[in-house]
Parts: sequence; structure tokens; C-alpha cells
Amino acid sequence: MDALLGTLAENELAVVRELRPDRLTSMDEDELIDLHARARRQRDKYVKQYRRQAAKSIKDAGGRGKAHARNARARAKAELFENVLAGVSRQLAVVAQASADALHAERVAEEQALAAPPPPQPPRLVPQRSTTRPKSPDLKKRRASTRATNARRQARRDSA
Repeated sequence: MDALLGTLAENELAVVRELRPDRLTSMDEDELIDLHARARRQRDKYVKQYRRQAAKSIKDAGGRGKAHARNARARAKAELFENVLAGVSRQLAVVAQASADALHAERVAEEQALAAPPPPQPPRLVPQRSTTRPKSPDLKKRRASTRATNARRQARRDSA
């Protein structure tokens, strides 16, 4: 393992160092998401590299079994970053669940505060009507029609 760590670049080694439990537990969700993305990039890089090298060396080595040993370092690095990614994912899941629980508790508290029944109002003795009438075209037409009907009725009464 130490030999493998010695072959890592500084930015790759920094990702591995972040996996220490004291470092992981002190990170917030955004930092963990950033670390998760960095670990995934490194893992994807070495998995692709391993697959490409393995595919190239099958023909030269004469089979997959013989080519397997030639590509050991890329495979070991891919496995290392897979383990790093798994550790970061676990911690990210814990932090995300805690964040979701906190948001849920906040939402429930707000709903309970809003759901409290308002104090009872004294009953109204006389229903109040609005002094302003709606001004939709349909209502204007109905009012005009009613006025015209009443005017015709009144005109018939007046002429009789």
C-alpha cells in the first residue's frame, strides 16, 4: 500500500489524505460533495486507463490472463480510489440524511405554527356585501340584460 501511495501525484494523494476519519467528520455537505467529485474523477481516470491498457495488451500478451499482471498498478490505483469513493459516499450519505432530517423538522415546526387555529371571531349579525362589483365582461352583459328586461316590463305597465 505504501508503494502504491508513493506513485500517486500530489493532487491524488491529497484526495486519499482527506479520507482520515477526523477530516471526514469535520467536513460539511458542500466540502464532501467536492471531495466526492474529486475522488470520482480519479477513480474514473484509473478505471479507464486500466481498461484501455488491458485491451491493448491482450493481443501482445496472448490472452486476458497473461495481460492481467502487466496492468497491476493501474488496477491497484483504480481499486484504491474506488475505496476512497466508497468512504466519502458513506460519510456524504450520513451528512445528507442529517441535513434532510433538520429540514424536515423545520418544515414540521412551521406547519404546526401555521396550523394553530385562529381565535374565534364574534358572529356577524348582518352579512356585509362588497361595495365594489366585479367588472368582468360577462357580469356587465348580465346586468345590462337584466336592466333592459326590467325597463321593458316597466314600459308595458306604464303604457297600460
